[in-house]
Amino acid sequence: MIALKLGLTANDVKNVIIWGNHSSTQYPDVNHAKVSIQGKEVGVYEAVKDDSWLKGDFITTVQQRGAAVIKARKLSSAMSAAKAICDHVRDIWFGTPEGEFVSMGVISDGNSYGIPDDLLYSFPVVIKNKSWKFVEGLPINDFSREKMDLTAKELSEEKETAFEFLTIA
Repeated sequence: MIALKLGLTANDVKNVIIWGNHSSTQYPDVNHAKVSIQGKEVGVYEAVKDDSWLKGDFITTVQQRGAAVIKARKLSSAMSAAKAICDHVRDIWFGTPEGEFVSMGVISDGNSYGIPDDLLYSFPVVIKNKSWKFVEGLPINDFSREKMDLTAKELSEEKETAFEFLTIA
């Protein structure tokens, strides 16, 4: 979406973060993302120059993408999930380029972003030698904090529900 809005290719956009759950609460965060415009690296907010779109329609469109795929195709979004799996395997196998990171659903234990432990939560990670590490020290503004906490709350509730079912079985 960022690339389309700017008339670029997806390869010209890097370090967009998807925080949290794979649901309508996921938070696509472009605060640390960069785009390459005519060979110059620029922050996404600076390049797009439309804060209301970045904090509104962009987020909701990404959050509703899975439902939109299902509605448009009248089929599941399994191919989209399969593509994500392939991308993850590629990233694990080849690692992330220097200065770049990817978002990946990983166990939250030991993160520095205030997300509770024991959740499978999407974080920005770097990968080297087939091992991932959290990207540390990214500043988080109040808007992002609220979105990150909302998706963590949903994951915690889903985890509780899952454990309730396990204790019944």
